[in-house]
Amino acid sequence: MKNLAFATIVELKQKLENKEITESELLSFFLNRLEKHNPELNAAIEVFDKDSIDKQSRQQGTLSGIPGLIKDNISQENRKLTAASKILDGYTATYDSTVTSRLKRQGALLAGRANLDEFAMGSSTETSAFGTSKNPWNLEYVPGGSSGGSAVAVAAGLVPWALGTDTGGSVRQPAGFCGIMGLKPTYGLVSRHGVIAYASSLDQVGIFARSAHDTAIVLSALAGQDVRDSSTLSVQKKDYTQTLDGSIKSGMTIGLIESMINAEGVDSEVHGVINQAVKDFEKLGVTVKKISLPILDYAASAYFIISRAEAASNLARFDGVRYGLRKRKTDGLEKMYNQTRHDGFGLEVRDRILVGNFVLSAGHSADFYQNAQMVQRMIRKDLDQAFTQVDLLLAPTQPAGAFKIGAYDKQNKLQMDLQDYFTCFVNLSGNPGMSVPGGFTADKLPIGFQLVGPHLSEGLMLQTAHAYQQVTDWHKKHPEQFVESE
Repeated sequence: MKNLAFATIVELKQKLENKEITESELLSFFLNRLEKHNPELNAAIEVFDKDSIDKQSRQQGTLSGIPGLIKDNISQENRKLTAASKILDGYTATYDSTVTSRLKRQGALLAGRANLDEFAMGSSTETSAFGTSKNPWNLEYVPGGSSGGSAVAVAAGLVPWALGTDTGGSVRQPAGFCGIMGLKPTYGLVSRHGVIAYASSLDQVGIFARSAHDTAIVLSALAGQDVRDSSTLSVQKKDYTQTLDGSIKSGMTIGLIESMINAEGVDSEVHGVINQAVKDFEKLGVTVKKISLPILDYAASAYFIISRAEAASNLARFDGVRYGLRKRKTDGLEKMYNQTRHDGFGLEVRDRILVGNFVLSAGHSADFYQNAQMVQRMIRKDLDQAFTQVDLLLAPTQPAGAFKIGAYDKQNKLQMDLQDYFTCFVNLSGNPGMSVPGGFTADKLPIGFQLVGPHLSEGLMLQTAHAYQQVTDWHKKHPEQFVESE
């Protein structure tokens, strides 16, 4: 079974159809991988036992018998739901999120709950109450965040796919750090019902997988309107694999975002990956031209303000009254609120709540929040204009390779926040964005590049990435210490 760990969903489905392996054997294989490697990687907060997975209510579909993980801020009925926070200690979800139920409808096996930064606030998983996940390419380095556990599990061959959430880059950045695919769909294409909210106007469920084809399979299972989420778009469900024939759209043009390539702090190795990707696309017949989007220089500032303002509002519900942690030995209700929230929330979450309340306050809302919303509207307008000139945009996913665990302490907090610089504009505009493996640093740490498309252009993006992956093999590279015979 040596080749199963890093097999694609497409390959695993073929093995199941050919009866080379049974669903039960495949599940046991990946549960054994999780049991063996999760203690050192900390990819999953919880791994389910085989009996309980076998009892999951599911149907036959496009993911029948294929195990995966779900980030632990996405509800799964009768399973613990922590958002990697002490404040949800002891809480069990009472219903399935829409994405969970749609996965079950397609026969997916949900093997556990993936680690994350607390309430999805962070870029490294270092804020998790359950400890930091480790990058499988080098255990001294972070995997990115906030969906770091999901990325680690796929990159290390513990599962072939996983779900995360992306508010400012939380799927794409860890995908880049771990050398796998990471897709943030168009805002409203995938339901957020049953997902713990961080910043509701920016949050989107995203997908980790080994290839563009695998990503298309999972997206086909998830996408579509949901009456329980009013922000979902009125679009018909579709099969995103149907255009994956290895071809590129005729006359295709990709715009290289000049300001991001030349941004301060972009490592020369990232430049090398971008330049090579440009050459590879040109060999496929794509025209690549530089494009100027100066408004994106303001995206990070606008994102920091809007996300923290919405976080302050969304996290007000966690007060120790209805569910989760409650500090009982306090003098009065107000002190119980204060003590529960102080002890239940980690430092990063408390910081973001404080900043959010500040920028929403009567004396500062016009200066901060309203100006940030104005920038957001301008970004949407300028991106719409850009897509009248090009089919897709190309940009770095990350400024450099992954950084060491503990590299950015409280004194270097700005450096940590700037990990979102290349990705957060996509959340502000609501466009789809996808990180594609594109190379490595000299220290053998992965580097990804980012494709961004017009709203609802996931089909074109996946077609383009699939064509790229027919002539490159970066997505087939795996961390050697986790490649083993089983």
